Amino acid sequence: MNGKEDGSIADATDATDGPEFGGARAGAPGADDPDRHDKEKDARDQPLRVGVAVRKRRRALHLTLAAVSARSGLSVPFLSQIENERARPSMRSLERVADALETTAVDLLAASDTARTVDLVRAGDESGLAPVHGVRPLVRGHHQLHALEFNGDQDAGREYQHRNDELMYVVSGACQVEAEGRAYRLESGDALFLSGGVRHRWRAVSDDTRLLVVAVGEHIHATSEPPSPGR
Repeated sequence: MNGKEDGSIADATDATDGPEFGGARAGAPGADDPDRHDKEKDARDQPLRVGVAVRKRRRALHLTLAAVSARSGLSVPFLSQIENERARPSMRSLERVADALETTAVDLLAASDTARTVDLVRAGDESGLAPVHGVRPLVRGHHQLHALEFNGDQDAGREYQHRNDELMYVVSGACQVEAEGRAYRLESGDALFLSGGVRHRWRAVSDDTRLLVVAVGEHIHATSEPPSPGR
């Protein structure tokens, strides 16, 4: 990139258009937002994960990076760097991305706030989690990571096959797991990793069992292969 932050196809001067997340252009969407200056200051002072918001919006519109590049005039490599948090766009670049994604830079900044989540779930805290008896979600909301704590004598009662990877960790007690036709007995401190696609079923074998299950969300398309160009 030769030290430049902008991968513009048509306008290479964008890399020097001022401080990162600088002032919005006159008449731009969000320019009259009374909270705009506070949001821009927050963006300058804190490492907002704006790339997460950009990628989420692009995928919601079913657009490839190549399509966003054509709409915005920014290069595919630069857009990829933004989405993967390896580059921070200037406000001018972010507005061009926002226009291509049929939204505003302010909305993308606001969405990046929700992407940067810190949420503490205390022991016994079930507020807002819609718990099932003996099952306690440890992550609130819709995220890339799912985590559940199973307590007591639990029996899944059916076979599972998840799209993405999963980890089972026995905090206390024991459980029996059958994966791809092979039986495993897990006791306190044991962990079993299951890659995406593995068929499995499990049940707790003691009343004092506490089982932690952590998994990549089903809505995430995880792959061991590098993404193809334009994706």
